[in-house]
Amino acid sequence: MANQTKQLEELLRSEGISVEVVRHNRPYAPACLGRLPWVRALGRLIPYMWDLWKAGERASIFHVMANSGWSWHLFAAPAIVIARLRKVAVVVNYRGGEAEQFFRRSYFFVRPVLRLADALVVPSGFLHEVFGRRGVQAQVVPNIVDTDRFRTGPEAADSDLRGAHLVVARNLEAIYDNATAVRAFRLVKDHVPEARLTIAGTGPAAPALHRLVEELGLADAVVFAGQVENTRMPELYRSAAVAINPSLVDNMPISVLEALASGVPVVSTDVGGIPYLVEDGRTALLVPPGEPARMADAVLRLLRDSGLAERLAEAGQAAVLDYSWDRVRDRLFAVYEHAWTVARTRRGCTEPPIEGIGTERSAADDNRRIPRAPGHVAPPGSDDGGES
Repeated sequence: MANQTKQLEELLRSEGISVEVVRHNRPYAPACLGRLPWVRALGRLIPYMWDLWKAGERASIFHVMANSGWSWHLFAAPAIVIARLRKVAVVVNYRGGEAEQFFRRSYFFVRPVLRLADALVVPSGFLHEVFGRRGVQAQVVPNIVDTDRFRTGPEAADSDLRGAHLVVARNLEAIYDNATAVRAFRLVKDHVPEARLTIAGTGPAAPALHRLVEELGLADAVVFAGQVENTRMPELYRSAAVAINPSLVDNMPISVLEALASGVPVVSTDVGGIPYLVEDGRTALLVPPGEPARMADAVLRLLRDSGLAERLAEAGQAAVLDYSWDRVRDRLFAVYEHAWTVARTRRGCTEPPIEGIGTERSAADDNRRIPRAPGHVAPPGSDDGGES
């Protein structure tokens, strides 16, 4: 979510729109608060809410990046309430892959706050259906992929340079089930001795995964790359023969889209929003979650059948163009226009609609009114999968 927020900020600025990002995790002041377990939560929450309140003086729209669980209650919900108190239009961009489970437990508390939003955006048909089952209308505006950076490089023309290099780019958390990918890799290596695996990500499951790699005798073939900067991810994908997504819960993982854009065939579990994102046998190979043997079989199919790998890669690259800014821009701006109109109507305001959003530009637009900042609120979570 952090990468999507940063990318959206840059793209909106490139359109001439003023953007202010309000973060929930700014450094503690004073720094000693971070060492006090009972105080540090308030040490961030109170400044965050104050920053939101001040941003309401300047913003025309709050674009709230929302997730499931405590992230919703502590960070998304306050942003929505403050936007309404400040009479600012609010767009909720809900991205939680665990939304169904979260709503079963907490929808009684989520619903009244969600109803305060002027527009609800989700990145996938999967979440659109989750909300639809509760009678809530959401607009699908997909995640954005930088197809200029994530693309096939010259080295991809020679498959020998990629060898049997497998890449997993998910944080090391239980819901992403990297352990199944490691076990699948053990089976792949039994058939392809030169195979190697890179795992890009950090998280609490790291010690257990390191132990598993040692137990399976894979220490010389597995690289834990840690948190890889997004600027370096295109190079990593272009070095891969196959990208693996082993998650148990998912919505619309940007890592899968970036792999497709890079011309890398993908093997993924078929959970959550994944079947809405790729088509089994056409743009990716899908397998059930938690089954290393099935995952290994799919990887081996791609390593052994270059024709299949090339067909999947080509189809995936064509499909991912729908997630480029050129394709997503107008859909997002239409949501902004709608939210702005709803908020104006609620206030009984006669102020004209936002100009320059969702409209064609011309030389006559030089003096158009640029809207004040859509206040971007980034709740916790830097990974894309569970949320997005």
